[in-house]
Amino acid sequence: DRLLHSPPGRARQMNAGAAQAGGDYLWFLHADTRLSPACLAALQQALVDEPGWGRFDLRLSGAGPSLWLIGQMINLRSRLTGIASGDQGIFVRRELFESLGGYADIPLMEDLELCRRLRRVARPRCLRPPLSTSSRRWEQHGTWRTVWLMWRLRLAYYRGVSPELLAGRYRGGARR
Repeated sequence: DRLLHSPPGRARQMNAGAAQAGGDYLWFLHADTRLSPACLAALQQALVDEPGWGRFDLRLSGAGPSLWLIGQMINLRSRLTGIASGDQGIFVRRELFESLGGYADIPLMEDLELCRRLRRVARPRCLRPPLSTSSRRWEQHGTWRTVWLMWRLRLAYYRGVSPELLAGRYRGGARR
């Protein structure tokens, strides 16, 4: 184990970790994401085929049908669009990651931005054993209110609104 130092920002931190990591593949997991032995086995099996990149399905950690449905919709959206969010455990061949310049140094949507570039090279390998991602934000700020916020932010990003402005909206959306 090694302690790494990086300037603030998730993209910067992930790029710093990638620069120090060994191996042919990089796997980016959020701190509030939990994986099962089935996830590890699925990843090991998938890497035998040497995919360029991929991601996992996700399951929100909380109980209740709305959180289950949201998880299923996120997985479906990701399968249809080839775009993953960071909490889906993006894995990528190191050589490909480095050739694309890693994560863009932006304060929000760094995962979507990377996936857009990766998707130009190849569709993601979608692994079905779900990673368990914390539903804390959804529960604290309201399930459907959080869905609405996330969709507004995503749409604004695709329409060209700066990630810096969106990061402020993201932080502010949690307090409304």
